[in-house]
Amino acid sequence: MGALGRHVLVEYYDCDPQLLDDVVYIEKSMEMAALKANATLINSTFHHFSPFGVSGVIVIQESHFAIHTWPEYGFASVDLFTCGESVDPWVSFGLLKQSLKASHESAMEMKRGELRLLSKKALDIKQMRDTKMVDLQIPKRTRDIWFTERNETTALSLKHDGQKLFEKITPFQKVEVYNTLEYGNMLALDGMVMCTEKDEYVYHEMITHVPMLLHPDPQKILVIGGGDGGTAREILKHQGVDSIELVEIDNAVVEASKLHLPTISPAFGHSKLQLKIEDGIKFVKNVSDESFDLVIVDSTDPVGPGEGLFTKDFYLDVYRILTKQGIMVTQSESPRFNQSVFKEIYQCYRDIFGLHQVHCYLAYIPTFPTGMWSFSFCSKGNIHPINDLDQDRVTKFIDENQLSYYNLDVHRAAFALPNFVAQLIEVQVTA
Repeated sequence: MGALGRHVLVEYYDCDPQLLDDVVYIEKSMEMAALKANATLINSTFHHFSPFGVSGVIVIQESHFAIHTWPEYGFASVDLFTCGESVDPWVSFGLLKQSLKASHESAMEMKRGELRLLSKKALDIKQMRDTKMVDLQIPKRTRDIWFTERNETTALSLKHDGQKLFEKITPFQKVEVYNTLEYGNMLALDGMVMCTEKDEYVYHEMITHVPMLLHPDPQKILVIGGGDGGTAREILKHQGVDSIELVEIDNAVVEASKLHLPTISPAFGHSKLQLKIEDGIKFVKNVSDESFDLVIVDSTDPVGPGEGLFTKDFYLDVYRILTKQGIMVTQSESPRFNQSVFKEIYQCYRDIFGLHQVHCYLAYIPTFPTGMWSFSFCSKGNIHPINDLDQDRVTKFIDENQLSYYNLDVHRAAFALPNFVAQLIEVQVTA
């Protein structure tokens, strides 16, 4: 053939954007293209990026195939590199055009390692590799498929089994569930990790038990968001609760959680839980004054359907519907990852609840950006999260429930802020 390898560089245009953003589909398409061209698969490594895009490589015994997609442009760039005469990269080229639903393409082939410019070297293969490897005819097939949440400067990657357990694109967001190898089933919304089976208890215990054990008698609870069911699950561990209203804007989140996160979502169907699939902002606006003892805003990040939950008008309505000793708790972002939002919302809370009625506390969640996550504690009355803590009540509750994160010491320590966090929200730190 006159060369050691054939290198076909391809650009596919006007592809289906949804297909270009589906890491499982892209990996399977690349593998099929390789197999149809008579290649021998050795390894596949693919990443899905947030907010969108897939990069991956198929290592074949005859070299490699690589791809990167830009769903926002309907564009994919592909390298098809083969060695020897047994694999025809143009077979893969045609199959990928069909798989990606490209309207047109451009391609060029280069010969790599022209034989007229090369001379063979005398090598003793037994000196170059372990003797056991000489007899190995078929390489072991491996797969590395990654979900990657990233911004311009940081990224978190979780390896999964290459199958998508759930996917639904709703008017609000893209809802997905993957089975990760380290953290079990993972719920993702618009490419962002919401919770995983292995570490969800940190978030749900801390957003729930801190306010529940500080309020003297929390009977009527409102949860905004929380469609995975974890917060409701934790609330129901408190025997005195009369009712929980959970307002989730997207039923697909509830559906995905019921199907694939059963340890997180057992509260759905409980007699004390009323599930309402509607806009939490509109719901709160129509609620009567002083209707709830506790409001937990278990929202996504301040983008997409969660954006409206980070406004002063919304929090003014929450304040209005709280009873006189009512408490609002929210997830308030990472003080390291999203500092501007973190600072703004604490100022907003203080404007509404008062300077000394707003307190930040922290927890550590491995699959959330930076691992450090914050919650707000906002008291309409005069409840202080440390001074008014009933130690006997907390101890009794811990003894009666098998919790994985929250305890008396963790409660106290969570309100002890690192200096940089205190400085961001202008809190005086005790020397």
